[in-house]
Amino acid sequence: MTTTDAAGLRAPVWRGGFGRLWTAAVVSRFGDALRTAALPLLAVRLSDDPLVIASVTACGYLPWLLFGLLGGAIADRMDQRRAMWAVDTVRGSLVACFALAVGLGHASVVLLVALAFTLTTLQTLFDNASTALLPSLVSREALGSANARLMTGQQLAGGLLAGPFVPLLLIVGAAMPFTADAATYLLAAALVASLRIRAPEREPRPAGSTLRAEIGEGLRALWRDRVLRAACAATLLCNIGMGALIATLVLHVTRWLHTGNAGYAAAMTAYAAGSFSGGFVAQRVAHRIGRVRSLLLAGCVQTSSLVLMGTVRHLGALLVGMTLLGVMNMVWNVNQVTLMQQRSPESMVGRISSAFRTASTSGAPLGALLGGAVAGVYGLNGPALFAAVLFALALALAVTSLIPALKPDVSVVEPDDGATTAHVKP
Repeated sequence: MTTTDAAGLRAPVWRGGFGRLWTAAVVSRFGDALRTAALPLLAVRLSDDPLVIASVTACGYLPWLLFGLLGGAIADRMDQRRAMWAVDTVRGSLVACFALAVGLGHASVVLLVALAFTLTTLQTLFDNASTALLPSLVSREALGSANARLMTGQQLAGGLLAGPFVPLLLIVGAAMPFTADAATYLLAAALVASLRIRAPEREPRPAGSTLRAEIGEGLRALWRDRVLRAACAATLLCNIGMGALIATLVLHVTRWLHTGNAGYAAAMTAYAAGSFSGGFVAQRVAHRIGRVRSLLLAGCVQTSSLVLMGTVRHLGALLVGMTLLGVMNMVWNVNQVTLMQQRSPESMVGRISSAFRTASTSGAPLGALLGGAVAGVYGLNGPALFAAVLFALALALAVTSLIPALKPDVSVVEPDDGATTAHVKP
């Protein structure tokens, strides 16, 4: 696990395992973005009911509630590399079958819901295994840079490169985005399978140890860590808001702003461009003000962006808001994931990751359904304002809970992880 110094920041080298993992993540994200953008557009063609359309997004989050904790426990038990390539192989096959159904004219809302649910069920294992695998490829002090590079590459491929292709692919055929997604899953599986790394040493499990008991250990570890517990609660509120926004964004753009599919693609591209830019600044922001303060900054800017999007009826305002939302979403995600990896024992990263993700993601399906209801009752700009209120509540919670964590008496796994120290005075 070799690292280099760049502008005072520890960074992983590209050769070997990290480079292949990065490539697999970027390729897979490119296909995912094609499918993610195409699904709501396909759903709009199949139904005019905002609640039905939002249900497609909600069912894409529901498996985290049902299987998220189980996925983390399994990820800590097995070879994470093998779990990742096996899951991608299955996902590639499923999306290929869905593309065939769309091409033959057999698409339906029920089929969309089933696909979203199944893919996310498999993702609960894949994402937890990926989070647990990364510390085996790079040193602990380089995790922040590694996470930033992974997320930045994914946003480059998933938004700036994939977004403009969606309308073009849909012109060729409704099945094309899903066909491309299936191919990227299979290519990513081959890249991950080619990794040659030594599995982390694990202490033998006590006799009679069960998955249920191991899941409980992960939950208790998350609850005992004050910083992670507060970040998880704030993320939960934000995800309710984002679930409401994302589930109804296609309606916000095409029917409130009346900008059509091109406007929707532009909004997704603006978000991706912001996320891409955020990947370059996330680690630098944390280096200057600390990871906890980075979370607080991100919450302030995101709340303001949502207010702008929900009050100004102009495509330009939407694009500015989506760009700022993307920048600060990346700042939040990079620092949140890095904090979790740095503060978790190596043998429990998968379980703590799954506990964090399951708790925080549980709000997304609720938010998606609430977004559909709010849009139907208060108007198609209502979900953006609803999300702004929830982000403001999350920020208030973060201020009251995380500010005490800036004091030097907070225990950390790493003595200089940015949670209790910063490189400038407060």
